[in-house]
Amino acid sequence: MALGTATTPYELRFDAGRICLDLLSTTHPAEQLGSVPPLRAWITGTGLVPPGTPLGHLDASWPAAFRELRGHVRRLVLAGLPSGGRLREAGPTAADDLALAGVNDLARTAPPAPRAVRCEDGLLLRAPDGPPECAALLAAVARDAVELLTDPVARAALRQCAGDNCPIVYLDTSRGRRRRWCSSELCGNRERVARHRRRAALARA
Repeated sequence: MALGTATTPYELRFDAGRICLDLLSTTHPAEQLGSVPPLRAWITGTGLVPPGTPLGHLDASWPAAFRELRGHVRRLVLAGLPSGGRLREAGPTAADDLALAGVNDLARTAPPAPRAVRCEDGLLLRAPDGPPECAALLAAVARDAVELLTDPVARAALRQCAGDNCPIVYLDTSRGRRRRWCSSELCGNRERVARHRRRAALARA
């Protein structure tokens, strides 16, 4: 899933390959988690809760908590981002250690407990065992970050978009690990248009 649909009228992205990376994408092109409604749409869009899960209990403290986790994850992901085929040589800083402690602390809480409910047609569907609390949802995202950052194969597949002024980090699972952009339709298309214009300008010159 890429940008939000009519049911999620925000510029939300869900194409980074991991929930924790989708959280990082919520800063681009501008802050997306400044209030409760877009956070509610993001939580549903990531699949953290099943479609139709009531989220009316979210309050104004939730966006700030998710933005704080986002800051921790961003620092850790960027610190481990491959650069020129090798991890950056600079060692961890005190700020990196604080971010790591923050992620680990949030990951200690149990994520939302699922349960199976039977529909009228007899099929079983996943549902949360009660309204999901903020700490439980933060834990689910923090645990995803821990799994990503401690998996050498996944960590080596981290890429930052090659598009101009695009900060989005994604997991490159393409054949040959040749994906260059967060989205071929967005940044990739802009780059192709820019190349075409440069060639046309050179031809006119």
